[in-house]
This record gives sequence, structure tokens and C-alpha cells, in this order.
Amino acid sequence: MSHHTARIKTIARDISWLSFNARVLQEAADKSVPLRERIRFLGIFSNNMDEFFRVRVATLKRMMEVGSKANMHLESDPQQILNEIQMNVLNQQSEFARIWSEIQEQLKAKKIYLVTETELDREQQEFVSNYFDNEVSPNVIPLMIENIPQMPHLRDKSIYLGVVMWKKESALRKKYALIEIPSRMVGRFLLLPDKHNEKRIILLEDVIRFNLPEIFAYFGYDQYHSHIFKVTRDAELDIESDLSTNLIQKIEKGLKNRRKGKPVRFVYDKEMDPGLLEYLTRRLNLTKKDNLIPGGRIHNFRHFMDFPDSVFSAAKPRKKPFEHPLLTTRRISDVVIEKDVMLHFPYHAFTPMIDIIREAAIDPDVTTIKITCYRLATHSRIINALINAVRNGKEVVVMLELRARFDEEANLDWKVRLEEEGVKVLVGIPGLKVHAKLCMIRKKVNDRHVLYGFVSTGNLNERTARIYADHCLMTAHPRIMGDVARIFNYLENSRFGTHTLKDSGVIIPSPFIVRREIYKLIDEEIRNARKNKKARIILKMNSLSDEGCIEKLYEAAREGVEVKLIVRGICCLLPDNKKFKVPVHAVSIVDEYLEHARVWVFHNKGKEKVYISSADWMMRNLEHRVEATCPIYDENIKKELIDILNIQLQDNVKARWLDNHLDNEYVSTSGEKVRSQVETYNYLFNKTKTISETGSD
Repeated sequence: MSHHTARIKTIARDISWLSFNARVLQEAADKSVPLRERIRFLGIFSNNMDEFFRVRVATLKRMMEVGSKANMHLESDPQQILNEIQMNVLNQQSEFARIWSEIQEQLKAKKIYLVTETELDREQQEFVSNYFDNEVSPNVIPLMIENIPQMPHLRDKSIYLGVVMWKKESALRKKYALIEIPSRMVGRFLLLPDKHNEKRIILLEDVIRFNLPEIFAYFGYDQYHSHIFKVTRDAELDIESDLSTNLIQKIEKGLKNRRKGKPVRFVYDKEMDPGLLEYLTRRLNLTKKDNLIPGGRIHNFRHFMDFPDSVFSAAKPRKKPFEHPLLTTRRISDVVIEKDVMLHFPYHAFTPMIDIIREAAIDPDVTTIKITCYRLATHSRIINALINAVRNGKEVVVMLELRARFDEEANLDWKVRLEEEGVKVLVGIPGLKVHAKLCMIRKKVNDRHVLYGFVSTGNLNERTARIYADHCLMTAHPRIMGDVARIFNYLENSRFGTHTLKDSGVIIPSPFIVRREIYKLIDEEIRNARKNKKARIILKMNSLSDEGCIEKLYEAAREGVEVKLIVRGICCLLPDNKKFKVPVHAVSIVDEYLEHARVWVFHNKGKEKVYISSADWMMRNLEHRVEATCPIYDENIKKELIDILNIQLQDNVKARWLDNHLDNEYVSTSGEKVRSQVETYNYLFNKTKTISETGSD
């Protein structure tokens, strides 16, 4: 593609991302959302913001130091974007504070109180004191920071208590200390003994505050001030395509360096003692422009995603996932070898994903299992099934992506464990992340080898499958599985270059090939529109930021192709344009489940082409990752996917318009309320009933 001198107009990626996080905040503000969930959304918002600073803001800062614009595809200079980010973040932060104080009022109305160390009665004081001695104190190591020549390294993701101590009679001689709050070891929330039907929760840092006189008893101080702060560091693991150093050493080094990354944000309690604040910013070499963000008393709000459930009176539980109707009675492999099955999480149960491997592990006719793993659950039943397969003499190949951001350490541990068991572990390809979600099982059926397995849009993680909305195609389609086998060949022999991927017949792989195919599919619709035939594209994804693809969609809209977009996160495309023959319809759905699926539908003169994909339309997914985009051949499944997309396009409860101004206005249409996640559940559940009653679909 020629690189035009005139840039096409798009929304800056980081500003669009902040607009997505504002939608998460809208969910926290929405009074119709249960309190428990609103608190969780505040936690998600906070966690998102941390990652944004660790990765994106850090990258922009690094670019300013290098002084290069080119390598980030920026519309304007990094400083301008950083200024806009700072303004946006401060606004969101104050909206966050407003919502949190509103939620606290509502908690009080339900007799749920977050109490601090100053609000405990005698009995609670004793309880907190005992809890501290037994559970907390072994994990608390106070640092007397003035006496240490080298400021200790402060860990990203941790919160610290900055303590100022002195004696009443000699107020001038103040001492400073730091305590890392051990929330990973002990948990952040402590439920106090119930009283008068009231629930009281105290945060771990306040348990520690209450016990400061005991911690520092040795010094004989009688006055203590303490305030929370945290440091967010630059997290970028810059793994270049450097063949000479071993990737694994690189990741280990990267993780060590991440702990030493440059601070990109310092967030602190605005009540903090000015002397201590000044001392800390000086010792951490921070300046005013390093995003010093004054905040409230509580930080690392992401822990609130795990706010104790037990304080809420039996809330309406989430609807339970149900079994896919075709997979209830027979062995999964038998069903899948006969016909394609599409699982829609979190509506369908995740168990078939584990069972298909568990069955293969003990099936004497299975010889080989190959699978890609990007993010795994902590106690992964999938890994257990794979280990079992090796013990049963199968050949097992696992592609473990060691660079799944913030999961690198866990994946290194898995690597060691799998290799000890005799699994062949592949660990990535220089310069390419492996993001495809694939599994291939080879089985002997009547003297010939059959391949079956799955292609998914989501991770093989039983924990997140309960909250991420994804699609997984289980299939033995010879052309699809032939391509899956090709992709594994490439992964096992990547040193021979990506040309093996070019032989794919039906699956469209990334890198590179997918861009050409996307353009072809869009061009086909443009040709039909020019002939005044019906032309339509429906795209669902997490992010749309690739300029080449956006330019193609602009062209399609100018030529009269109907373009409908459902984009959860970043959307850099400007949907409102007078030159479009048909306005682009672009929405984002943020609701209880995280919309994670990627589905592409091209009208194709009424013979719809439908694909599911692991790839978003971002530069990195199209050119720097191994991804798989898989066509759907089964007419029933095609219809199912299109029906679900149509339900989402009708959402007028949780959908927001994506417009040029990033207003995040809710879609409101007359007629009955459609909340797509609820309707999708009902749609799939009713299908289940029909199939089990009639025995066919």
C-alpha cells in the first residue's frame, strides 16, 4: 500500500482508549447496575488506567526522549497527546471520586460500612490487633528511608504507606518510614465481627495504621501521620527481533527491568504531609511533569474488583452457563467429527474446551495434540489434561506465548512444568506474538487420520471464560483443520519464514496475508455497491485503529456500502462524514460481560461470508502477530452469529454511539428495551430447548 503524504483523518488512539474507559466509568455511575457490580466497574476502570500509564503513556514519554514521531503512527506530536491525556485523566479521576462517594452513601443505606482505624470500638480494636499479630505482621517490613543511602526500589502495582512520626514534645525531629502493604499475601479487605446487622469492612492499610504504635514501639514516638501512595512504572518489554539472545533470558531480564522501569505516574493521598511528599518526589527523582496525581485516601482501587461478596444480601447471581445442546450425551470428538459446533461464551459452559482435550488424552486412537496458549488460568485444567496426554504416550505440542503482557511470569512457570512432563513447548517467534487460539488433535479412525480441534476468538482460560464474551468453533472440517495444521507447522519451523502460511487455503492467517484479504473482501462490497447491488459489512471487534483498514472502510462508505461496526474499545474511525453515501453505524457495548469476540460479515451478494478471528484491526494484529481468521461454513452457525450481531446492533440499553466527538451517548430507540447480553442469553437458551426437544437443529 502506498504511504500517502496526506494523512487520513482518524481519532488519536490513546484519546479513543480513554473514551472507552469513560464508558466503563458510565457503568459504575449507572444506578440500575447492582452496587456490587458498580464497585467492580470502578476496580476495572482503575486497573485499565494503571495499564494505560504503564504501557501507553510510558511509550509516548519514551518517544519524546527519542524525538521520533514516525514509529508510532501519530497524528500529532506526543506532547500534545500527553497534555490531552492529562486533562482527560484528571476529569475522569474527579468523576471517579464523585461516583465512589455516591456508592459509599448507598452502601451505608444498606448498613455496609468501610471503616478506618479511628472508627473502631473496643471489641473491634482487639479483633484488628489480633488479626495484625497473626496474619499481617510477618509480612510487614518497615523501611526507615532516611537512614538508607539508596532509596529502596518501589514496586509497581504495590501501594505504600508513607509514615511520619515524632514525639509531641520535640515536634521538629520527624522520622520518615515506608511500609509496603502486603495485599497479595493477606488480601485487601477484612470483615469485622457483625454488630446490629451491620457489616463493617476495614482495609488492610488501615489495619496497619492502627498498629503503627506497635510496629514502631522501639522508637517511643507518640504521634503518627500516614498516607498511601503508589508508583506506576514504564512496563514496556521491548523485545526486538534479536535472534542472538535467548527469548527466555530476555523475558526474565525484562521482568527484572520492569521492576526498575521509570516511574510514569506518582499517585498520592492529597492529605499527605508536605515534607514527606517533597522528600519522596526528590528521592524518586520525579518532577512536576511526571504525572504527580493527588488523589483520595484509597489507591490501587483495582483490588475492589474482589470486594467481599458476602456483605451483600443474596444478590441475584449471574445466570449460569448452560451446556451446548449437541454436547450433552455423546463424546465430544464423536460429535465434532460429524458436524461443526459453535460455543458462545459465557452463555455456553466452557467445559467442552477442557473435555475435548481430556477425552483425547485417554483416547487410544489419538496420537497428537497441538495447542496454542496465550493466557491461562492459575490452576489450569487444560494444562492438567495436556500433561495427562503426555503420560498416556501422546505427542503434545504447546505453543506458550511468553509475551502475553503481564502474564509472562506465570507462563514461564508453565513452561518449566510442561517440559518436565515431556511436552514439547514452543515459545514464540522473534518479532511476532502468537495470538491465534487454535487446537489440533490427530486421531486414527478406520485406518485413516482425522484432524479435529477448535479455532477460538478468546483465551483458553476457564476463569475469564465466565466473564469474556467469545466464540469458539469446534470442527473437523478438512480444509479448516488442514490450515490449522499448517499454522502449527509454521510455529514449529518458523525459522523457514512465513511463506508456509501463504499456502493456507481457507483460514486467513496474520501476519501480512490478512491485510490483503481484508482489502479484497471490502473491495468486493465496493464493486457491488457501484453496481447498485446491496452491499454491507458488519464488523465486531475490540479495537479498530489500523489506518489502512480505516481508509478502506471510508472508501466503502463513500461508495454506498452499508458499514456497521460494534467496537468495544479503541475506535479511531470517524463515523460522521458528509461524503459517506450511507452513514456509518458505529456502537460500543459495555455491560456485565467483556465483549471480546471478533466477527466479520460481508454481504457478498446475499451469500454471506462470515469469519471469526483472534485479530483486531490494529497494526500489531495484522503485521506483528500470528493470528487466525476462520471462515464459517455451517449455515446454522452462520445464522446464529448474524442473529447475535443483529441483537447487538439493536441494543438500546448498553450500547453507546461512537461518534466524532467521543460523547459516549447511549443509543436510545423507541420500542422495547433490548439489552443485548440478556437477549443473547435468551436466544441461545431457547435454541438449546428446541434442539433438545426435537433432537435436531
